[in-house]
Formats: sequence, C-alpha cells, structure tokens
Amino acid sequence: MHPTAAHAAYPAGFRSRRGLNWVSIGLLYGAFYMCRYNFRFAAPGMIAEFHFTTSQITDMLAIWSLAYGTGQLINGLLTDRIGGRTSLLIGAVGTIGINLIFGFASLAGTFITFSLVWLMNGYFQSFGAPGMVKINAAWFARRERGTFSGIFGLMIQLGQVAVSFLAPLILAGFTFFAFTVPEGEWRWLFRIPPLFTAAAALFMYFAARPTPEEAGFPGVIRDEIDDSAGVTVSLLDSFRTIFTHPLVWFYAAAYACTGAVRSSSDQIAILYFQDQMGFDMKTNIPAAARRTLELMPLVAVAGSFLAGWVSDRFFKGHRSPVAMSLYIIEAVVISIAAVVLLLGHVGPTAGGILLGCTILVLIAFTANSTHSIVGSAAPMDIGGKKMAGFAAGVIDSFQYYGAAISLSLTGRVLEATKAQYGYTFWFVIMAGFGVMGAFAMNHVRRLQHFHKNSPHGDARIKNC
Repeated sequence: MHPTAAHAAYPAGFRSRRGLNWVSIGLLYGAFYMCRYNFRFAAPGMIAEFHFTTSQITDMLAIWSLAYGTGQLINGLLTDRIGGRTSLLIGAVGTIGINLIFGFASLAGTFITFSLVWLMNGYFQSFGAPGMVKINAAWFARRERGTFSGIFGLMIQLGQVAVSFLAPLILAGFTFFAFTVPEGEWRWLFRIPPLFTAAAALFMYFAARPTPEEAGFPGVIRDEIDDSAGVTVSLLDSFRTIFTHPLVWFYAAAYACTGAVRSSSDQIAILYFQDQMGFDMKTNIPAAARRTLELMPLVAVAGSFLAGWVSDRFFKGHRSPVAMSLYIIEAVVISIAAVVLLLGHVGPTAGGILLGCTILVLIAFTANSTHSIVGSAAPMDIGGKKMAGFAAGVIDSFQYYGAAISLSLTGRVLEATKAQYGYTFWFVIMAGFGVMGAFAMNHVRRLQHFHKNSPHGDARIKNC
C-alpha cells in the first residue's frame, strides 16, 4: 500500500525528518511575523511623536498590505521557478534589512518616509508564504494538509506571541550591562526582532530541504496533480494553469475577507486598547492588554487546527463546507460584539475591560479558523508540489488586498464616528466581510457539488 494511503507505512525516519523541515520553516516564517507586528506596538509612540492621525497609521498598514499582496502575485509565480527555500531566504534577508532601516532611518519622521520603507517590508515579506506553502506541498499528502496546516499555524503564530511578549519589555526600557534602551523608545522595536529572524534564517538554511527526495526519501509522497520528478516549472506554465483554474479566484475572494478581519483585528487592537479602554500603550502596557495580545494568536492556532482537522477527517480534504460555516459563525460573533459596544458595555472599568478583551479573543478564534484551510491547504490542493507557490500567491495576495481595504476604510470611519460610538463601527465593518466570505465559499461548494455529480465535470474542480 502506498504511504499516502496508509500513513503508518511511511519509512523509518521520514516523520522525524519532515518534522525538522517543518519546524525550521515554521520558525523562520514566525520570525517574519515579529518583523511585521512590531509596527502595531510602535503606533502609539509614532502618533505621540509625529502627530499622525488614525487614518495615517491605518494607511501605512494598508500600504504594507498592498505591497505584500502584489508581491505575493509576483513572488508566488517566481517561487515556482526558483523553489521555496530560495524564496524564503530572499524574504528573510530583505525583511531584516528593511526593519533595521526603519529603526535607524526613521528620524525623518514623515508619512511618506515611513510608508515607503514599510512598503518595502511588505514586498520582501511576500516571499515567505509562497515559499512555505510550496515546500510543504511536496512533504504532505492531500489528506494531511488541513491538519498539518493547522499545526503549522502554531509555529507561525509564535512570532506574534513572541513580539507581543518582547515589545512591552522593549517599551518599558532596559539596561544590559553598559547598554541602555530608554523607556518608550519605539525605534528599538525594529532593531531587536530582526536578530531573531536572522537566527531563524540560518537554522532554516541548514535544516530545510525542498522535497523528501532531497532529504533521502524518494517516492514517499505522491502528488495528485503532477507526480513527475522535480518541483519547479516554467513561469508560463505556472501562470497559465493557476490563473485559469476555475476555483482559485473564489478562494481568493473568500481569503480577502479573512484578511480584512484578521489584519484589522490584529493591527488596530493597540489603538482599541488605548482609545476604547483608556490604556497607556506607549510605555507601561497593562497586563490585560499584554495577556490578550499573547492569547489571541494562541486561540487563532486552535481555531486553525480544528478547521483543518475537520476538513481532513470529515470532508475528505474538501475545504469549502467547513470554511463557509466558519465565515457565518465569524459574522455572528462580530455582530454581537458590535451590539455590545453600541450599548456601552466596553470601557475603562473592570467589567468593561474583561468584556473588551474577551471580544478580541473570540474574533481571533473565528477570523483565523479559515486561515489554514483557505490560505494554506487549498493552494496545495490546487497547485500541487509544482505550482503551489503561485496558487498560494494568488489566494494569499487577496488576503492583503482585503486587509488594505479594511484598514483604510476603518481608519476613516473611526475618525468620523469614534467620538460618539467608540469602536462600534470597527466591528460592523469586520462583520460585513464575514458575510461576504460565506457567500464566496458557498459558490465554491456549489461548483464542487455540480462538477462532482456531472459526467462532464471539470477534473480540476473534482480534485479540489
């Protein structure tokens, strides 16, 4: 029996070698997160020093998202040509360099300066996801991908947990022998995290292999799309195959809705704590905020893993029915949160703080539950080991286009409404994206059902 039909038949040493591959890639991608979520902790200090408005901060984040999304399209295609490992290393070097530039060259202090530097960070970070997805497509069989994408999310989110733990320590100030970082010096948020990314990149360089064959395990994983030798294809073949795939654009539209909620809830959380709950988020970040920001990525991992496991275990690797249900649940949860804020139950009181933090945790759980199955497993299913890079690039790019729209819109709406309604309309906007995500995945589900039951159905849809 082929190993993909009976996982217990994998040869001795394969699982541990795959685990090493998996951990090295995951730690590097998690370190990328340390160099993007550092910005949200810097935002209050940047506002205090340079008098940026809420919409200017959200516009910087939106510009990052646009650069990241467009970079995914370009670099996803390029990854199918140069390989996932090379793509990850290019992204790591660029991310390290740009963060250091932001930390040391931000003295100019203009909106344009910050935006252009952060735009470049978005572009270089966009090498990461296609590289990660492409490598894992070669190492995991279809009915493993949902579950393992969920577990993989643990390592990815470790970067967000790490920076949520590290940033308050940096902002509080510290002395290391004769070296002192002053209290509230937000620029160090861009100088210290790149050191972790550099260490992770070195580990990945020596530990990761693009395919099981290159690690000494030939023929262990059968690719259902193209099982011929190798994992790279021409740019034209990858572009033509993925760009014309009947499902890729519906997955992309749904993932735009995931990104709209996920990035908005993650990035604006700091301003929500400061404006809605009255926290000091510039120097002495309260324990409630720190614990919430550390808990959010952990519950995100739980939701992502559960969704992936359910799609593998009960739906035989089909992602759309699970994703559609999750978008509906997300929209309901966020709508309830909007009503709670509108009624004035969230604010600078013990009960209001507990409720406000709980809301963020619940949104993190629901918003990230579609992350593994739509953004990671589905591109592997669609592109296989040879074209998963561009499939991931297309689908994941829309996550960040959705984020850019959501962030830019939210900043302007909050400036117009928060004096009277607080952050209520932040939740209204996110709930709307949840509804749109459900509609997109329902369309995928209907297409799959039609083609599965039609004698002339498209094989590309049947396989997804």
